[in-house]
Amino acid sequence: MKLSVVIPVYNEDANLAELSREVISLLDAHQLEFELILVDDGSSDESFASMQTLASNDKRCKVIRLRRNFGQTAAMAAGFAAASGEVVIPMDGDLQNNPADIPRLLAKLEEGYDVVSGWRKSRKDTFISRKLPSILANRLISRMTNVSLHDYGCTLKAYRKEVLDQVRLYGELHRFVPALAFQLGAKVTELPVDHRPRTAGVSKYGLDRVLRVVLDLITVKFLLKYSTRPLQLFGKWAFGSFGLSLAAFLMTLFMKFGEGLSMNRNPLFFLSAFLLFSGIQFITLGLLGELVTRTYHEVQDKPIYTVRETINFD
Repeated sequence: MKLSVVIPVYNEDANLAELSREVISLLDAHQLEFELILVDDGSSDESFASMQTLASNDKRCKVIRLRRNFGQTAAMAAGFAAASGEVVIPMDGDLQNNPADIPRLLAKLEEGYDVVSGWRKSRKDTFISRKLPSILANRLISRMTNVSLHDYGCTLKAYRKEVLDQVRLYGELHRFVPALAFQLGAKVTELPVDHRPRTAGVSKYGLDRVLRVVLDLITVKFLLKYSTRPLQLFGKWAFGSFGLSLAAFLMTLFMKFGEGLSMNRNPLFFLSAFLLFSGIQFITLGLLGELVTRTYHEVQDKPIYTVRETINFD
């Protein structure tokens, strides 16, 4: 089979030469037909110059340069769209993923799986800022998506290309591809992989990413469960609204006839009604917005990135 290795890159000039050397030498040693797709996500260092050098030395190394920094999801989407292999393997550009795990991922894929997700079982990152939020997020994601994985955030995965072609990415959804693929009927599993400490460059992630993950998880949960039947979700809120409204109305009647309090002077009734309908409006508008966004990207096929130039693509 032909293999496409996709690496999104943002200011990783110090790691590119060694990373590409490791990947190419390993795949050559296993006699695999492959292409190495490097996606420059608007780097401000010399990353693109290094990519040009790599591409000039080996035609199997292909480069996509985005016009600005669109984010990891967009960079990976660009690489996935350009990939021509039967199997696509994304990797981080910081050398923390070990290319030696690629043959193991492929072997697992050959067992009949469509997605093999890497699990950084012995993760070499700080506990408070990286590992602890990841543990909590992975448990929450697994619970809400019904796809139990230990490490959704691990970039190193193996996908069959026909599965990726059916998944549309936007926002920060790249980490949820296994769950989205599972919704389409893909067979998903995971495999422990090596994780190495960063030796050059700086991490691009912080604690602010946790909030984005939670917000995207709400989106994924809605898309997985209610995208084709939103009335069931809105119906639950409607019945809840009716129940609370009835309870508030009965309490108001009790206070009027039992305690002699006028209905139009009862703040409980007005406050309950205001908070109830305000909450319903906010949630409904948010979910309708997600539906509009999904329609925008999938029906119109609107790209979430623009390419400045490419190298070694026909």
